[in-house]
Amino acid sequence: MSKLLTRVLTGFIYGVVVIFSILYSEYSYIGLISVFGVLCIWEFSKLIDFKSFVSYLFFGLIIFLMFKRPENYALKVVLGITILSSIYLIYQLFSKTEITYTNDRSKLGTTIRYVVFSMCFLVLIPFYNQEYHPYIILSILILIWVNDSFAFFVGKNIGRTKLFESVSPKKTIEGFIGGMIFSLIAGYIISMYLTDFSIINWLIIAAGVSILGTIGDLIESKFKRQANVKDSGTILPGHGGMLDRLDSLLFVSPFVYLYIHFII
Repeated sequence: MSKLLTRVLTGFIYGVVVIFSILYSEYSYIGLISVFGVLCIWEFSKLIDFKSFVSYLFFGLIIFLMFKRPENYALKVVLGITILSSIYLIYQLFSKTEITYTNDRSKLGTTIRYVVFSMCFLVLIPFYNQEYHPYIILSILILIWVNDSFAFFVGKNIGRTKLFESVSPKKTIEGFIGGMIFSLIAGYIISMYLTDFSIINWLIIAAGVSILGTIGDLIESKFKRQANVKDSGTILPGHGGMLDRLDSLLFVSPFVYLYIHFII
């Protein structure tokens, strides 16, 4: 089987499983993201050479507490920590500072802030006004897919100027701009069918997904470069690991949650 066929087949199966789980029920969605979370923690732990089950237990505990007491002030504290940690990762990316984790304590902290907390907010995004809205998270996934796809196609065909060569040599500024333009178009189309949010809000979400999704991809690439590996894993033939597949969405999730649940 050719690499292209393997990639297409894996992507199709992955897409069907994700869409079915989102649309079937809130419980299938929570279950799917929980499984994805465990896989991402496992792959990230390998990247930073961290051998501990604490992060898995913490992931389960946080999800349980978030659904048990969704109005608890602790959720806002966790969100604040996650946003600040993400901003610091952005600073480390653009300042070309190495992301350090010298002992198990710092590795645990990095895993919790980068993977565990972000995964928890990914679970919570579609629970808007205490009801499950599957089309909200499905729309976010569509925006991510549109941005990644058109950034690739535009960058491959007319890309000349490197976006961040030291971390991801193939990404170009032209590809980034192309991905954002088509994401905005997709956001406008989504706003015509999903009226939970206004057109302006969907355009802001689309722009945020494009910009932060690209940054999230670059940050994961930085972690992989520091670990001297090409992919975070091999669970998805032709695509690499689960973290490779979810890096953009993982980084975007706390910011989208903040905007949808506290700003709109």
